[in-house]
Amino acid sequence: MDLTVAVIAKECLPGRVKTRLVPPLTPAGAAELAQLSLTRTLDTVRRLPARHRLLVMDGTPLTRDATGFTVISQGAGTLDERLADICDGAEGPLLILGMDTPQLSPGHLGALFSDWSSEAPVHDAWLGPAEDGGFWAIALLRPLGALIRGVPMSTETTGTRQLARLNRHGLATGLLPVLRDMDVFADAVEIAAALPGTDFASAVSATSARLARSGQPYAQLPAGPHRAGGAR
Repeated sequence: MDLTVAVIAKECLPGRVKTRLVPPLTPAGAAELAQLSLTRTLDTVRRLPARHRLLVMDGTPLTRDATGFTVISQGAGTLDERLADICDGAEGPLLILGMDTPQLSPGHLGALFSDWSSEAPVHDAWLGPAEDGGFWAIALLRPLGALIRGVPMSTETTGTRQLARLNRHGLATGLLPVLRDMDVFADAVEIAAALPGTDFASAVSATSARLARSGQPYAQLPAGPHRAGGAR
């Protein structure tokens, strides 16, 4: 397909990523889990029928993660501005994904690929809602930064506001399956349950076992704010 898939991500350094996983994880443990999530997401994107793959990075990616991707730096500003910058720099159909849904599989995007590979696509855009009210994916047949710029991010209404913005511009928008972002450790536990036998699931299981041995299971720890959002 004549499609560009862009993954927006942050270098997985302790204290800079997934800070709401602390506690129960240490900053280093949170960074490790973020790295596993990012690597798994990129592995999935390599399997998608796309012509171009971009890794839009805040920081420096691992050599393994950069393989098969054109690496570019994120723009400045808030998340909506950075997403809009990706749109304004794209030529042709564009799909933007975040790094917080390691359970993502090609099947979750099947409806999009079926539609846009047809001679007469039905939808101008696709949106992947997240359980927390944000979105984990946005795809635009004709990318335009104005379709995203100014939409409030990291709120419980981010997804509905983004959908309303697309509708106001007259775009026929399809909805992808609802997925859960990894924001707090309870999210990681639920996501890991759907990924048995993976490095991600093993890391989550090891942390859960450690907490159980200490007599302080994660469910009893003070929970940080479960902030909604979109692609990070």
